[in-house]
Amino acid sequence: MVAASEASATNRMLRIGDQRDILGECPVWDDQSETLWWVDIRCPAIRRYDPTTLRTETWEMPEMVGAIALTTGDCLVVALGSRIVLWKAGATRFDTIAELPAIIPDHRFNDGRVDRQGRFWVGTMNNITRAPEGTLYRLDGNRLTAVRDGICIPNALSWSPDGNVMYFADSLEHGIDAYDIHGDSGRISNRRRFADCAPPAFPDGAATDTEGHVWYAEFNGGRIVRRAPDGRISSAIETPVDRPTACCFGGPELKTLYVTTASQNMTDKEKAAAPLAGALLAFDVGIAGLPEPRISLPVQP
Repeated sequence: MVAASEASATNRMLRIGDQRDILGECPVWDDQSETLWWVDIRCPAIRRYDPTTLRTETWEMPEMVGAIALTTGDCLVVALGSRIVLWKAGATRFDTIAELPAIIPDHRFNDGRVDRQGRFWVGTMNNITRAPEGTLYRLDGNRLTAVRDGICIPNALSWSPDGNVMYFADSLEHGIDAYDIHGDSGRISNRRRFADCAPPAFPDGAATDTEGHVWYAEFNGGRIVRRAPDGRISSAIETPVDRPTACCFGGPELKTLYVTTASQNMTDKEKAAAPLAGALLAFDVGIAGLPEPRISLPVQP
């Protein structure tokens, strides 16, 4: 780790490595290997950071990569442009688990996370216009089940510690909704507003801590917000970049908040003025998160 600056007296910040993502997203802490995975959607690439060796590895992907998830084996579930695959680090083989029911030009997968029951949820979006044409899916075995449509940018997927509440945002609605989730079926109901963001800021990737508070990146807002289960803001961390994209808890005690960021569409002058745009950041928050759930899959490549 290379020290970058201090965000506040209580949230010491470090920069991880020297790579600069175009659109860093979907950080996931692997508590078995004690490493951090994340993606650069537009590189496109999957990256892994080992805090013990301070080494970052990068694997280029054949298509844009929206999200990744841990499995009970040694593979990742990867949401590529229009299909969900199993992939082992370093392999050139991608075993398709499920495909979108129809291939729509300029559409791709975006944010995805695993719920407390081990089901993978992932949304699609129009990659060019951001028109409300996306769909939130749930992966049931080898089948994608449509859960909600009319989405512009799917984001902020996270769950309460008991798994009974799901949080989800269509970012261009500038807010996060909460849903009741029925454990066995995965059915969601009782949609209500959980949080609002003042434009131009909007909610991006999210994570939940052991107290049931939801942490989410405010893209264009330059901060990570922590909200209590009743929706009130309990704290916020100012970031040294305007566009943090997602967060997750990691480290031995799950008290490090890893934050991905973006440098997409920035000019050279803007990048020079914001040298941490696109960097992976780590904040010592002193609050423990929850272990990342894993997908139980019967077949591994």
